[in-house]
Amino acid sequence: MEISDLQKDLAAAFRWTARLNMHEGIANHFSVCMPGSNDFYVNGSGMHFSKIKASDLILVEENKIEEIKKNPYLVDPTAINIHGTIHKKVPHARCILHVHSKYATALSALKDPTLPPIDQNSMRFYNRIAFFNDFGGLGFEEESNKMAACIGNHRTMLLANHGILTTGQTVAQAFDELFYFEKACETYITALSTGKELKIATPEVAEKTAQDWENYPTGLGELHLKALRSILDKEDPSYKQ
Repeated sequence: MEISDLQKDLAAAFRWTARLNMHEGIANHFSVCMPGSNDFYVNGSGMHFSKIKASDLILVEENKIEEIKKNPYLVDPTAINIHGTIHKKVPHARCILHVHSKYATALSALKDPTLPPIDQNSMRFYNRIAFFNDFGGLGFEEESNKMAACIGNHRTMLLANHGILTTGQTVAQAFDELFYFEKACETYITALSTGKELKIATPEVAEKTAQDWENYPTGLGELHLKALRSILDKEDPSYKQ
């Protein structure tokens, strides 16, 4: 079967996430739906982010989910539950990226996980983050339903005591969201570590900047992933296999 660009895009996202050390070995999951369907590709159990190829991705067909759940060595049960549930219940979440990256997870561990508008990256997410504050253990069925209900129309959801989940209509959109959210969290956590007072933008400036991001004249996410794939094409094209 011919490998699609959809699979190659997702494989590239895995590889670059590993390069950025935003992964946890064989834990965490990325998924993307087939066009016009809730069937989705996801990483299988035991696959290290740095080695995933396009052909390694498992296609989870909606009418076979219960059957696949019986084989946890094929796809991790938490991936089936979290990703399958959100894909089904949240129409804009065609791609879902979930990691326990260092700085986003640090933010999720704070009693007040608000990301204040202190730079351009953090302003991108001003009033645009869903906060899932009801951590109840690993992402099995009940937890997954609560996550799907929480995300609303947001593209980014911070999971208290857990990590980060970003979504998009494409892999490129979801990855760009993930990348810049982690950068924003890194800046915030670093600024907090100085112990000095933060310079927080006004709500008016923060909202204008967020809208500027949304209305940027070029598709930054698509350009971002295209640039990353061009690097991988030269340095390690095995991701496309």
